[in-house]
Amino acid sequence: MILQAIHDISELCALKGIEDAVLSPGSRCAPLTISFARNPGIKKYTISDERSAAFHALGIASEKDKPVVLICTSGSAAYNYAPAVAEAFYQNIPLIILTADRPKEWVGQQDGQTIQQFEIYNKHVKHSYELPADYAHDDSYWHINRIMNEAINLSEQEPKGPVHVNVPFREPFYLNSDELPAFSEKIRVIKTYQADSGAELEYYSRKIADFSKVLVVPGQVPYNPELIQALEKFREKTNCTVIADIISNLHELPESIRHHDLFIDHKKGLPESFKPELLITFGNSLISKNLKIYLRNNPASEHWHIQPYGSPVVDTLKSLTEIIQTDPVTFFHQVSLDSYQSNDFNIQKKHNYLHAWSIIDNKVNNFLEKEIQKNTFNEMSAVGASLKAIPDNSVLHLANSMAVRYANFIGLKGKKAVRVKANRGTSGIDGSNSTAFGNALVTDQLVTLITGDLAFFYDRNAFWNNYRVPNLRIILINNHGGGIFRMIQGPAHLEELEEFFVTKQNQNAAHVAVEFGFQYSIANNANELTRNLSVFFHKSKSPKLLEIRTESKKSADYLKQIKSLVSD
Repeated sequence: MILQAIHDISELCALKGIEDAVLSPGSRCAPLTISFARNPGIKKYTISDERSAAFHALGIASEKDKPVVLICTSGSAAYNYAPAVAEAFYQNIPLIILTADRPKEWVGQQDGQTIQQFEIYNKHVKHSYELPADYAHDDSYWHINRIMNEAINLSEQEPKGPVHVNVPFREPFYLNSDELPAFSEKIRVIKTYQADSGAELEYYSRKIADFSKVLVVPGQVPYNPELIQALEKFREKTNCTVIADIISNLHELPESIRHHDLFIDHKKGLPESFKPELLITFGNSLISKNLKIYLRNNPASEHWHIQPYGSPVVDTLKSLTEIIQTDPVTFFHQVSLDSYQSNDFNIQKKHNYLHAWSIIDNKVNNFLEKEIQKNTFNEMSAVGASLKAIPDNSVLHLANSMAVRYANFIGLKGKKAVRVKANRGTSGIDGSNSTAFGNALVTDQLVTLITGDLAFFYDRNAFWNNYRVPNLRIILINNHGGGIFRMIQGPAHLEELEEFFVTKQNQNAAHVAVEFGFQYSIANNANELTRNLSVFFHKSKSPKLLEIRTESKKSADYLKQIKSLVSD
């Protein structure tokens, strides 16, 4: 049923403890009205005057100290809620306001009962959301479920208050006479739990013991020795498996899985035994698309996300069941200290789970080390040699596109106190030079940027200033174009690949180095690279730039070969 995501809204409200809904009659809101009217778990009240209806809901919510749902049709009906919404905002009374609407393309087209409804209550609600107008795609169902979970959670978080959800509908929105709305059997409920103390976290210590396949997947977080220490104790206590992208800054964590981006093939998948039962995540974005797709296709029974604040709901892996409002150091440290009980059989199963992941990761690691030691010369071997040469106690910046991916394939095993940074919030190529330069301005540590040619030349104005940073090192992988497009299945097979995607350019960095006073060196083969890297990180009076010239197609073919060999 196309409107299944809408019909399930009332059931989600009921599952999350909402008991009352106040509805006003209208046509555009019919799918919402039908959903709530036929849900026996919620008491319904019909009030024709929307202004009065909203104050009725305010009275119920004030007495029960629980969210009450408000439903109205489109147009001025939504405006009539405003006085009660403002009152709820200043009294910290939770309301869930669902306003039906026309699709966006009809706003401003003189269509009946159509006004600017999104954010109509402005600053008098805790937040405004808008659902998609098209419900057929699976992602729309996931999106609507996530938004409604977040809206209800937010209304109940201190300080409590009203939350607005605008709901556009396309016609037809009435059911046929032979259709009966039915609620889905499994509707995902995302809980929020504030846990600032040991007593509050003790619950999770006990609960983890029930799972034999515990997988921890950190996103991007700053380098933090306290986090590494807390997570190491947690891993020792629980025998969990930790999968760490290079930007998670956990390369010092023993037994973490580092080469997942090479050996997880989301098309082939992994054996059923690798599927997690409990997934714990924290931090920001993940690099590995293969890992993300694998975890979406193989969702854990429970997925806990640790974050200091409950909103917004970040559900990248589409399996979130609980938000734990605390910082990761507190969580892992406290759970490691609490009395942790698990039977011998469960302990052995957890050990087997970690062992299965570790066997593959170690095999890939040994294979890569042998490959990088060979006298082959390409982008992957060049990045591998560069990472091996980077000094401990320094800062590593990774530009987006292939630079960060190559580094993620290889990892930083064995490095101490190397702080990894990358602009992965938006993952654009703009600003990588400038970010690394700014970092070097305010630290005495060595700052190394590994970048590709498009990102480097795009941001050459980073060096157009009067400041000198002798602690800056730039390793430029110059394959004279956007080599990543040879790796992506879509454009890789198009006849427009070279001109419109790779966008070949003939720039080299020698003139940039002269212009901005950098020490410059170049490597065209493995021997030159080894010789340059041996002195590249020595102290100097000016920044250093090492340009590594590679062949784009040759490097792309080599990476495909590596992935194929690893897969085999």
